Amino acid sequence: MKFISWNVNGFRACLGKGFEEFFKLCDADFFCIQETKMQPGQADFDAHGYYQYWYSAEKKGYSGTAIFTKHEPKSVQYGLGIEEHDKEGRAITLEYENFYLLCVYTPNAQRELARLGYRMAWEDALRDYMKELDSKKPVIYCGDLNVAHEEIDLKNPKTNHFSAGFSDEERGKFTQLLEAGFTDTFRKLYPEKVQYSWWSYMYHAREKNVGWRIDYFVVSNRIFQKVKDSFILNDVFGSDHCPVGIELEF
Repeated sequence: MKFISWNVNGFRACLGKGFEEFFKLCDADFFCIQETKMQPGQADFDAHGYYQYWYSAEKKGYSGTAIFTKHEPKSVQYGLGIEEHDKEGRAITLEYENFYLLCVYTPNAQRELARLGYRMAWEDALRDYMKELDSKKPVIYCGDLNVAHEEIDLKNPKTNHFSAGFSDEERGKFTQLLEAGFTDTFRKLYPEKVQYSWWSYMYHAREKNVGWRIDYFVVSNRIFQKVKDSFILNDVFGSDHCPVGIELEF
C-alpha cells in the first residue's frame, strides 16, 4: 500500500500548480493533505475512485485537512474529541481492520514562540489520543508536524535553535511521542540521510536547498517492520512543502 502526505499550502492554489497531475500519477492508496485553507465545495477536483474526507477550520481560509482513499474506512473521526483542539480542522482519523490512519496539521508555535503554550497542550492531547488508538490497533500518523526533530533535519540548526519548529520544547514533545511506542519511519530507515520537506519562499531557499524536514510518517513500533520504504519527493513542486510517503505491506 502506498501512503502519501502533503501540505499543499492552499488546495485551490495547488490545483493550479499541478496537483491533479501528481495525484493521478502517484496512484496512492491513501493521499493525505494539510493546510487546505478552504471549506467543502470550494474546489473543483475530481478524485475518481476515491472516498473523500474533509475537515475545515471554523476560520475561513485557514488550516484544514483532508484524506483521499481507495479503501472505505470502518469509521471516521474528525478532531481529537476535545473542544479546545477541534476548531481548526487539524486531525482526521480513519479506522481500518488492521490500523488507524491519522492525518494531522500540527499548530505552528509562531514567531517568537507566541503560541508555544497552546502547541504544548496540543502535543500532550495528541499523544494521549494516539496512545489510546494504539492500545486497540496500530497507528499510521502523518502530516506537517511543524518540528525538525534533530539537527540533521534542518540546514541551519544553530541559528534556528529558538525558532518555531526547532525549539527545545517542540523537539522534546516529539521525543516523548517516540518514547511512547512510535517510530519516525524516514529517520529509522535512513539515519544519516539529509533531505528536507519544507523551504521558505524567501531568499531562494528551495533553489539553494536551505530547508527543514517537518513532514513525517510515524508508525506504531509493532508495525514498523511492515514499512518497506519511507521517502521524500522533493522534486515535486506546487507548495512550499513537498510530498512525503511510505510503502507498507500488510
